[in-house]
Amino acid sequence: MQIIKKINDLAETARGAAVALGNFDGIHLGHQAVIGEACRLARADGVPSAVMTFDPHPRKFFRPNDRLFELTPAPAKSRHLATFGVDILYLLQFDAALANMPAEKFVTDLLVKGAGASHVVAGYDFVFGQGRQGNLALLQEMGPANDFGVTVVPAFQGAGDVPYSSTVIRTHLREGRPREATALLGRCWEIEGEVQRGDQRGRQIGFPTANVDPGVYVMPALGVYAVWVGIIEGEETAWHRGIVNVGRRPTFEGEGITVEAHIFDFDQDIYGKIVRVAFVDFIRPEMKFDGIESIRGQIEKDCVEARSMLEASTTDELGLPPCQSGPHTA
Repeated sequence: MQIIKKINDLAETARGAAVALGNFDGIHLGHQAVIGEACRLARADGVPSAVMTFDPHPRKFFRPNDRLFELTPAPAKSRHLATFGVDILYLLQFDAALANMPAEKFVTDLLVKGAGASHVVAGYDFVFGQGRQGNLALLQEMGPANDFGVTVVPAFQGAGDVPYSSTVIRTHLREGRPREATALLGRCWEIEGEVQRGDQRGRQIGFPTANVDPGVYVMPALGVYAVWVGIIEGEETAWHRGIVNVGRRPTFEGEGITVEAHIFDFDQDIYGKIVRVAFVDFIRPEMKFDGIESIRGQIEKDCVEARSMLEASTTDELGLPPCQSGPHTA
């Protein structure tokens, strides 16, 4: 997948695509319907498939003091989109210039002059441009004169009429319901980050942990989870079963969050590596202990429960279904 961050003066091979347009935080099943439709149109028309999205998330620009909320920051989003078979990712910097760009200029400068889009696909409620004044009606109005088609993807709902919504998924995670999040995402939700050196306390009690930098991800409910831990090596990810503790620790600036993963039957040095922690199920909330022995005893119980939860879990839960477009060939 080709990743393009500057959309001016593109080569012709990077233009003319069927473009899925949106924020796509989480890339849930509703987002996948939008992206999948762009891929289908690209195959039918013999053009590249593309996704146009933004980094940082516009919410972070407009509300910088909001607590952590992202489901899939840009690196994770790029990785997932590549598994779809998307040919091009237009990853545009969301800054003051883009925030203040009139909606009509967004269309002419980015979609027409920039990407040379042959078709634009978006969800029914997508808005863009200064003051969120651009919508699907504007795209449909401007499309014919600028030689691009427009497809609007309607709302989708899961079991119990629950909408495929990034907001709903964040709520599930913050309230300790990763399985419900999985149902809306179509895969396990993940935190991806670098393994950092910790205080070695886990090793001292017989359960060495990988301390994963949580970055800008939304924080799930504090506690212990059954997880898959994926160690990234180049373009491949080696998956292992394990448990993770999401907890708090005192810092010089107040409270910090730790993500500490114990990988079952594993003793390799992975400091500095990038890993993916995929949340399968919630085991228990965070607890206080009166000594090392009580901690060790509880972790042993957690591991038994996690192994039981993960026994029926397979790596099929970890990936996105491909969009079937495959690499574009002219």
